[in-house]
Amino acid sequence: MAKRLGVEVSIAVAEAAKQCNVDVISAYPITPQTHIVEHLSELVADGELDAEFIPVESEHTAMSTCVGASAAGARTFTATSSQGLALMVEILYIASALRLPVVMSMVNRALSGPISIWNDHCDLMLSRDTGWIQTVAENGQEAYDLIFHAYRVAEDHRVLLPVIVNLDGFTLSHVIEPIEYFDQAEVDSYLKPYVPAMRLDPKHPITMGPVGMPEVYTEARKAQEEAIKAARPVIAEAWQAFGDQFGRYYRAVESYQMDGAETVLITMGSIGETAMTAVDEMRSRGKKVGLLRIRLFRPFPVEELRKALKGVKRVGVIDRALPFGASGGPVAAEVRSALYHQTDRPFVYNYIAGLGGRDVTVENFEEMASELESLEKSELTEFYKIINVRE
Repeated sequence: MAKRLGVEVSIAVAEAAKQCNVDVISAYPITPQTHIVEHLSELVADGELDAEFIPVESEHTAMSTCVGASAAGARTFTATSSQGLALMVEILYIASALRLPVVMSMVNRALSGPISIWNDHCDLMLSRDTGWIQTVAENGQEAYDLIFHAYRVAEDHRVLLPVIVNLDGFTLSHVIEPIEYFDQAEVDSYLKPYVPAMRLDPKHPITMGPVGMPEVYTEARKAQEEAIKAARPVIAEAWQAFGDQFGRYYRAVESYQMDGAETVLITMGSIGETAMTAVDEMRSRGKKVGLLRIRLFRPFPVEELRKALKGVKRVGVIDRALPFGASGGPVAAEVRSALYHQTDRPFVYNYIAGLGGRDVTVENFEEMASELESLEKSELTEFYKIINVRE
């Protein structure tokens, strides 16, 4: 039977990995993900988890070890953040190309420079095109839940792709929240033992990772693109099964107060809960404002967004990363692209907010929603705005 405990979210994520009965944990510490792998090392040292805990000399090696272990047929876990992700990103492409179901928790943090240990989504965006499925948690319970979902999806033979579970650094990772821990028998019912579709075995040699000559490279990339697209129904199916078993149903795009909404804000990550408070405040004053929160970042939920935004007049997309020299944030670019060919598309404007741990308040969301109506009627020369910046 499930039990509710007050626990640091990083510890809950580590406990979820334990309950998934992982075989190999490859770990290198970097703030703010360190508590996850620290707790896993304690669980292994204390005999509570029968797994190989491999402390390595860098994040590049952490992911390389995951690739080797997963290729040999092990259920594999690691965690990283920010500059650590930057160092391992070369190998992320290898894991997805080899169709290895590695699961990684990424505790989102700003990239240098200047040096910042605080939260934003720069690291998430660095990994966006690596071929990994990516989900995003808004609170501690979701961070715990999404680990089980990640393994179920990654190891499904219709998918066989690595999965990143994103959670915001400090604002989630270091906060103590009430987390509902599942009974192990319930986890075992939801997540079956891993059966590799193929693995490295000296008795039955196979080739993994050969050179892609020009005659096959394009086809290999196309096959990988088709694989991540084909994962979408499996992702939804696994969330449905999760809801049926544990009572919480997740969707690629979560909606809030969308009935009759004319103005909609779009968020990703923990600021979505602050935005919900702002939407409640505006609704109480008669404002027709709604909220969409992106749960599934890769593959990007194009159809779900088109459906959710049908009939909406104006949209404010809140990005937590600033790509230099571009025309706005990456999430806004995805949303605009998804809507471009729609005949009845809403006005879309982009807000960059919360960089390097800067607060995004209820008042900020109210100001964005109010401003959208006037922006819609003006002749724009810039299609994004940085919130709370001193100039």
